[in-house]
Amino acid sequence: MSTTRSLSFLATVLASCLIPTGCGSSNSTAQKVPAAIQEIMDKPAYRGAEWGLHVVDLDSGKVIHDAGSGRPLLVGSLRKLFSVGVALDALGPEHTFHTPVHRRGDLQPGGVLAGDLILVASGDLAMGGRTNADGSFAISSLDHNEANALGNATLTVPDPLAGFNALAAQVAAAGIRRVTGDVIIDDRLFEPFKFRDDFDIRPIFVNDNAVDVIITPPAAPGARPTVDWRPKSAAFQVESDVAGTAAGNPFVLDLEPELPDCIGQRPCVGKVTGSLPADFIPPLNREFPLVRTFRIVQPANYARTVFIEALARAGVSVDAEAVAPNPAQNLPPAGSYTKETRVAELVSAPYRDFAKHILKVSYNIGADTSLMLFGLTRRERTISGALAAERQTLADAFGIPASQTHFVDGAGGGDTRATTQAVATMLQNMYRNASFPAFFDGLPLLGMDGSLALVNAFETDPSLAGAKGQVRAKTGTLIEGSAQGPVLRAQALAGYIQAKSGRNIGFVLVVNEGGPLEKVEDVLNVFQDQGTISAILWKSL
Repeated sequence: MSTTRSLSFLATVLASCLIPTGCGSSNSTAQKVPAAIQEIMDKPAYRGAEWGLHVVDLDSGKVIHDAGSGRPLLVGSLRKLFSVGVALDALGPEHTFHTPVHRRGDLQPGGVLAGDLILVASGDLAMGGRTNADGSFAISSLDHNEANALGNATLTVPDPLAGFNALAAQVAAAGIRRVTGDVIIDDRLFEPFKFRDDFDIRPIFVNDNAVDVIITPPAAPGARPTVDWRPKSAAFQVESDVAGTAAGNPFVLDLEPELPDCIGQRPCVGKVTGSLPADFIPPLNREFPLVRTFRIVQPANYARTVFIEALARAGVSVDAEAVAPNPAQNLPPAGSYTKETRVAELVSAPYRDFAKHILKVSYNIGADTSLMLFGLTRRERTISGALAAERQTLADAFGIPASQTHFVDGAGGGDTRATTQAVATMLQNMYRNASFPAFFDGLPLLGMDGSLALVNAFETDPSLAGAKGQVRAKTGTLIEGSAQGPVLRAQALAGYIQAKSGRNIGFVLVVNEGGPLEKVEDVLNVFQDQGTISAILWKSL
C-alpha cells in the first residue's frame, strides 16, 4: 500500500457516479453488475464515490462486466502492473544484474593495491541481502519499506549485508590485502531522480536503503524497551530515549530525522524517542518486535562505508577514512572498465524475484527503479525518457493508447490515472506474454500473502471462502491528508481469478473519492469490500 505525504487536492474533482447507473458501458454486450456486488458499492461509506469495473474472460476475450471504463481514474499502485510488466517483457524473468568491483592501480608485493577499488552499481535491488539459506528470495508480507506508514513490519531473515561481504571476500581472494587509495561507488548507471520530492533514487542499494529500528518491550515493568537496529555500520547509528510506561498510557514513537542527510559525516545519528505502554500491541501482525525505519537518502555514501567495513572483516585494510562522502569526482570515464581490472563480481537473483517483491508488497522504490531499468533497454537514462519510452511501448506493443494512462513515476504516486480498460488490456497482454508465469506468480494471493494477506472478511460467507488463494491481484491505494484528517482518494484491485467454474478471468476494480477516514487503518475496510467483490466474481463466473 502506498500513501502520499502532502499532495495537494486536484483542481477538478470527478463527478459522482455509481455504477452501473449513470456511467454507461464501453461494451454493449457486457452483463449488468451482479446485485451482490452493487450492494457493496451502494454502502453509505461510498456515498459520492465513483466506481469502475472491468471483467474479461481471458481465453475468449469476451468482456463480462464493463462499467465506468471510459474515464481515467486514480489507480495508485495498480500502476506497478505496467512498470513491472514492461520490465519483465524487456529484460526477461531470468535476467540477472552483475555488480563488479574493479581495481585502479597496480597490485604490488604483499597484496598492496596502490590505488582505488571501485564498486560499479548495476541496479541490483537486493545486493544479496534477501537470499535465504536454501537460495530462495525472502519476502515478508508486511514489508519494512512501509513500516512507518503502516505502523509495523516483519523483517526478513537473511543478512542485509551478505552481498557486500561476498564481494569483500572475493577481493581478498584476488590477493588484495591493503588499499592505499580509496573505495568509490560508481552510481552512474542512470541519472538520479526524485522519489516523492523527498530524496534521489540511485542504482545502489543496502537493505533497500533503509535502516531498520527494532523495538522489543522491557523485560520488567518500568524498565526501558530494547531498541536495536540493522544494518550495523559506522555510517549511521541509532540512539534511543524510548520509555516504558504503565498500561493505559498513550503510545508515542518518533524518529528524528527520518530522512537523515548526515550520512558520509561523523557523527551521523538517528534518535528514537517516545513511550511504550505495557499493554501496547503492535498493529497489523499484532506481535513484537515493533519495526520502524530511517531512510538512507545518500546511498552511495552509505554503501561505501558498508563496503569498507566488509573489506575489513575479510582482512583487507583501506587507508582512506571509512566514513566520508563518496568521492565520485575521482571516477574514471564511464565504460572504461576492463575484464583485466575486475577483482570481484556479485550476480543478483533473477529479475522475476525482484518483480515478485515489488508486486507482492507494493515496493515503491523498486517499481521506480524497474521503470529506469526498462528505460535503459531503450537507451534512456532519465526518468522522463523512461516514461516516454514506456508510453511508446504500451501503445505499439500492448495496444494501450497514451490517452488511457497518465503516469508520473514507476510506482503510482500522485496523480497517477488509468482507465479500467487500459489496466484490463495490460492484464490480457501479460496473460499472453512469455513472462506471464513470473508476472502471475508475483501477484498477492487473496487472504494469503503480500498486500492481500489480511483481506479475509469474505471467508465469513461459506459460499465465498473457496476464493482464498484463487484471486491473484495487485492493490492500489492513494490517501491524502486534509484539515479534517486522512482522505481516501483511491482504492483499487486488479489481477486474475481462477473462477470456481474453471474460467480464467481478468478483472479491474477501482473506487475513487472514498471520503474521509477516521484513521489510516480504516482503509482496510475498503480492502475487505474489494476482496469480497473479487470473491463474488470467483463464485459467480
